[in-house]
Amino acid sequence: MIDLKLLREEPDAVRRSQLSRGEDPALVDALLSADTARRQAISAADSLRAEQKAASKNVGKASPQERPALLQLAKDLAEQVKAAEAEQAAAEAAFTAAHMAISNVIIDGVPAGGEDDYAVLDVVGEPPALAEPKDHLELGESLGLIDMQRGAKVSGSRFYFLTGRGALLQLGLLQLALKVAVENGFIPMIPPVLVRPEVMAGTGFLGAHADEVYRLEADDLYLVGTSEVPLAGYHSGEILDLADGPLRYAGWSSCFRREAGSYGKDTRGIIRVHQFDKVEGFVYCRPEEAEAEHQRLLGWQREMLAQIEVPYRVIDVAAGDLGSSAARKFDCEAWVPTQATYRELTSTSNCTTFQARRLATRYRDANGKPQTAATLNGTLGTTRWLVSILENHQQPDGSVRVPAALVPFVGTEILEPAG
Repeated sequence: MIDLKLLREEPDAVRRSQLSRGEDPALVDALLSADTARRQAISAADSLRAEQKAASKNVGKASPQERPALLQLAKDLAEQVKAAEAEQAAAEAAFTAAHMAISNVIIDGVPAGGEDDYAVLDVVGEPPALAEPKDHLELGESLGLIDMQRGAKVSGSRFYFLTGRGALLQLGLLQLALKVAVENGFIPMIPPVLVRPEVMAGTGFLGAHADEVYRLEADDLYLVGTSEVPLAGYHSGEILDLADGPLRYAGWSSCFRREAGSYGKDTRGIIRVHQFDKVEGFVYCRPEEAEAEHQRLLGWQREMLAQIEVPYRVIDVAAGDLGSSAARKFDCEAWVPTQATYRELTSTSNCTTFQARRLATRYRDANGKPQTAATLNGTLGTTRWLVSILENHQQPDGSVRVPAALVPFVGTEILEPAG
């Protein structure tokens, strides 16, 4: 949820953010009205409760002649309090709904517009010169790394097996990501992949993209699409000690996405699948530290991409392509030779205080007063990276060179076709 102080003091800033995202600025006025109505309802109920309390005290002091009238007054006030509390509850519910409807306020400098309006911040490396590149699935099948056919047989479309050195390649990649994270002060975590509705909603994943989330209705639990979700819920309702700096976690988990509405788009291979593994960095910090921490997360992502030796670019994602929780997001997109374009490998989002406010995660300031924390997240390694590794490191004979950093995990420098 957005900061109400900002809403009340700078409503135009929130309206501009909504417009940049391509969302309705009228929601700002709706929230302002709901905020006013809620405060008025609280004040009215408080006044009536005070009157009722005073009347009840007077009954005990009254003479026998005065008591019947005062008892009636107390009874009438009790009814009025009951009605006022009902109005307060309705006003609170309307306010919460209006508050939840507004996405995070973007940070100054975020490009306005939609998916194609990003700004390129950096380009690293040169795409390899490949006369007739094979795609990652053809390579993966010929090298005995990926089995989509049996994945579909067992689980349906967009499921797969990673086999042999394909499994070792992914496990090595994720172990490398965890190693980089731990060396930079992250606490490694293996979180649950099923979460309660309030945690999923608190991170902002039950809004416009709720149809991407798998739900187990019988248990009222959700399968996570990223370990950002359980890590955000880890400290919900707590007051953190951030006196020594940001608190960083690295979560290794399987992730699940329905990929609703993506029929016919990237259905070949493992670019867009229903299940994958990922190491996700997650940070709690003071709001004033968040932008610097965002740059650090991007730096660690770039360190990982250097380890797998692929050409990539960094983009500043446009406002209309941000999730509701993100105030700014940087993506690192690696070159995919068979598509002759860059495709997302990492994202890192600065969610400012938006998620922590929903999940009641706070810290104590220098005066000991609780304040809302800021949260950030960023990919440090995931299954999709195999696409770029296989395609960029393929050799003319159909083999694939293993990046030097992954050789100890895979056990070979070259992946060669079976037989």
